[in-house]
Amino acid sequence: MSRQDAGAQAPFFVHESSYIDDDCVIGDGTMIWHFCHVIRGSRLGEKCRIGQNVVIGPDVAIGRNCKIQNNVSIYNGVTLEDDVFCGPSMVFTNINTPRSAFPRNRPEDNLPTLVKRGASIGANAVIVCGCTIGEHALIGAGAVVTRDVAPYALVYGNPARRRGWACECGLALKFVDEAACCDGCSRQYRQEGEDRIVPLGIVPQRQAA
Repeated sequence: MSRQDAGAQAPFFVHESSYIDDDCVIGDGTMIWHFCHVIRGSRLGEKCRIGQNVVIGPDVAIGRNCKIQNNVSIYNGVTLEDDVFCGPSMVFTNINTPRSAFPRNRPEDNLPTLVKRGASIGANAVIVCGCTIGEHALIGAGAVVTRDVAPYALVYGNPARRRGWACECGLALKFVDEAACCDGCSRQYRQEGEDRIVPLGIVPQRQAA
C-alpha cells in the first residue's frame, strides 16, 4: 500500500509526505503525520497517533490507541500493546552486539522487546533490546532501561532503577502500611513485598453517618 493508496477514502489518515509499504495493516481512526515510514509487514491498531519522522517496521505489531511522538524508530522485534505512550526521541534498540562490518540480519538476532498495556516511556529514554516493560509502568525522561520493568513501576536514571510506583492514570502513589489510594482517580493498591503491587480497583468510599 503506497501513500497514494491511503487516500481520502481510507478509514485512517496518512499525511502526503509519509509512506506506507505494501502488506501493512492500519487500524481505523489512526493518524500518521509528516515524514513517516511504515515498513512492510507492520500492523497498527485502531486510533493510534503517530507523530512526525517516525519509522515503524518491518514486521512490527502496535496495539490500539498508542501515541508515538516525534522522531521515534520502532524496529523489528519490538511489540507495543494497547495504550502505550512513546515520548519524543525515545529509542528502542534491537541488536545486542551491533557491528557495521559484521551485519546481523537474521530474525534471531533481533532480541524481542515487549511494552505492555498502558506503559509510558518518557522523552529521550533508551530501551535496550530484550526487556519487557510491565503494564502501566512509567519510564522517566532520559532513562536507560537495561532490564525488565515491573508493572506499575516508576523508574528513571542511568541505568534506570525503580524509584516508586505509578497509578494506572500515571500519578505517583504514596504507600502507607502497604496500601495506597491515588490522589487523582481514587484507584487503590496493595503492596506485596518489595517488587510487586496489586491493583484493587476504585473502592467506593463510605459515606459519613
